[in-house]
Amino acid sequence: MLSERMLTTIIKQLACRGLALNPTNETVMPAPEPGRKYMLYMHVPFCERLCPYCSFNRYAFREDVARPYFANMRREMRMVKNLGYDIESIYMGGGTPTILLDELCETLDEARDLWNIREVASETNPNHLVQPYLDALKGRIQRLSVGVQSFNNDLLKQMDRFDKYGSGEEILERIGEALPYFNSLNVDMIFNFPSQTEDILLDDLEKIAMCGARQTTFSPLYVSNGTMRKMTSTLGKMDYSREYRYYQILDGVLAGGSDPLFHRTTLWTFTRNGETDTLLGAGSAGGAEDASAPQIDEFQTFYDQYPAIGSGSITYLNRSLYVNTFSLREYNEAIESGRMSLMGRSDMSERDLMRYCFLVNLYKLRLDKHAFAREFGVSIERGLPVEMAFMRANRAFATDTSDELTLTPRGRYLVVVMYRQFLSAMNNLREQARAALSGPERELLFGDGTMR
Repeated sequence: MLSERMLTTIIKQLACRGLALNPTNETVMPAPEPGRKYMLYMHVPFCERLCPYCSFNRYAFREDVARPYFANMRREMRMVKNLGYDIESIYMGGGTPTILLDELCETLDEARDLWNIREVASETNPNHLVQPYLDALKGRIQRLSVGVQSFNNDLLKQMDRFDKYGSGEEILERIGEALPYFNSLNVDMIFNFPSQTEDILLDDLEKIAMCGARQTTFSPLYVSNGTMRKMTSTLGKMDYSREYRYYQILDGVLAGGSDPLFHRTTLWTFTRNGETDTLLGAGSAGGAEDASAPQIDEFQTFYDQYPAIGSGSITYLNRSLYVNTFSLREYNEAIESGRMSLMGRSDMSERDLMRYCFLVNLYKLRLDKHAFAREFGVSIERGLPVEMAFMRANRAFATDTSDELTLTPRGRYLVVVMYRQFLSAMNNLREQARAALSGPERELLFGDGTMR
């Protein structure tokens, strides 16, 4: 699609200009708004395997490094409490949050002592869908997202996940065993791997239908400048020319036809029909509430602002992004000295905030024009005339009234491209933070994954 290539280039340029990381001397995140409830994002940067496409802050797991890290993350959690934040929901991302089960349980139990936590969501890997993990996590975590990526054994071997996390057949069996332990189990998948074929994608979709999971996420493969070389050497060169076709396949198989198994909850998240979602809803960037949407990762949340703790986490508050240091040493030193580990900040312009609102709400399949106008003081037509003209010219809107915007199938894919590029830009923001690393901590991404 010519429009896709143009859009990819434009969004990439805009994001690079809008997401520049500037040094900051701030030692604590901004205070909360009085009376507002928040989600707390917690980052656990340890993995048993470092996936070649991942740009999140992650280190090869070592217990002697991870245990003091968890202790300091609990200290930072108490700092958030002392600032006055009212936390009602927690999302734990990584890395692999379940890497040290006893530390994770202690952290979540303390969070519930500090706040009235109504829901915890966490990521995990397939090898942790076993005992004693399941019994320990039951009741502590309501929503679990398991990173499967693909059930195809050849792809799992390419990603260096087969030996550690099991075969596709073993993973499928573990998902079935884990279902009763959580309110919602999400199977996190990726499409458009360089070596993925249509047959492999269709087989993955068949297994998703079979596995019984309440929810699945099929995100497109996206990379950063820093991960491109490693990903190309292990998985092959990216081919965006097939992405539209692959998205049409998965969207049609999961949510198309007269009697679909799933319904769209976001552009690439699908909830099994017959299931209702009771996620805690917070205002979207345009102010509209959505209590029926999933919560999958750091930036696919339905809280328009949130504090974040842990090394490499990114806070979004007061129209600014605050980035914690990627250095474990610097993180530990900061927390132990009684300050937060903020190392940079990115301030968004009014136009960038409008674009972010536009993107995030369309990612959630509907934009409320009245909410947009309340947030920014202008209509979306006046605030984003070029963006609206582009989408209209490409027949992207199924509904375009004075009240709302919804998407056509073509429009859904165009927003997939925009969101993919936004997430790539967030990865590049991480690369700016990662560039400050020196010595053995640069093995985070550019070495063989071991700490020397």
